[in-house]
Amino acid sequence: MKKLLSLLLVAALVGLPILLNPSSARASDKSKDESRLENAGEVMKEILNIPDDIPQDLLDKAACVIVMPSVLKAAFVFGGSYGRGAMTCRSGDNFRGPWGAPTMMALEGGSFGFQLGGQATDFVLLVMNDRGASSILNSKVKLGADASAAAGPKGRTAEAATDVTMRAEVLTYSRSRGLFAGISLNGSSLRPDNDANERIYGRKLDAKDIALHGAVPIPASARMLISILNQHSPKRSS
Repeated sequence: MKKLLSLLLVAALVGLPILLNPSSARASDKSKDESRLENAGEVMKEILNIPDDIPQDLLDKAACVIVMPSVLKAAFVFGGSYGRGAMTCRSGDNFRGPWGAPTMMALEGGSFGFQLGGQATDFVLLVMNDRGASSILNSKVKLGADASAAAGPKGRTAEAATDVTMRAEVLTYSRSRGLFAGISLNGSSLRPDNDANERIYGRKLDAKDIALHGAVPIPASARMLISILNQHSPKRSS
C-alpha cells in the first residue's frame, strides 16, 4: 500500500509542472514534433543512399511517402500503441506536383510491435495510388483491410516484385540495426495526427489541405525530407 501511494505521489509530482504551465508542455510537444520531421528527413536520406534501397521505379510511381522514425518496441507493449511520423504527397488533386508540406501521422495497433527488436526501428511506407492516399489523408485506415498492403521489395528495380506487391496500395519497409527490409504492417492503422499538425502549423487544418492544396508552407524542420524526395523523384511516373 505504501509503495502504491509513493508511486501515485511521484506521478502527481511529475504531472504538476504540466498542470501549472500548460504552455510549456505544448512547446515541448511541438519541439518533439519538429524533431520527428527532422529525423524523418535523415531516415530518407540514409535509406535512399544505400545500394539495396527502395526500387526507383516504385518511388517514382508513389503518390505519397510516410516516414515513422525511431519507433520503439516499448511504445507498442506498454499501452501507447503508437508510431509517430509524417506523410508527404505529391501536391495537387492528381498527385502530380512537387512534394508538398507534410502532415503528421500516427501508426497504431497491430501485432507488428512484437516483431521489433530492442533497438529503435524506422518505418517507411509508399502509398502507391490516389485512392489509398486520399483515404489515409481523410480518415483512419486499417492496413490490409481498408487499404491493401504488402512488404515492399528492395533493389534498384521492382522487376522481381510479386503480383501481390504490385497490386498493393501501400508498400511497407523497416530499418532496424542497420538492416533495411520489407515488413508486413497488416492489422495496424494509419491516421492523421491532427493535434501534432496544429502544433506544427499553429492552427487547425485538414491533412488533405496540408499535403495537397498548399495551405501552409513547408516548415523548416521538414525541408530535408522534401528536398531529398524532390532530388530522388522529382516527377511521378504513370
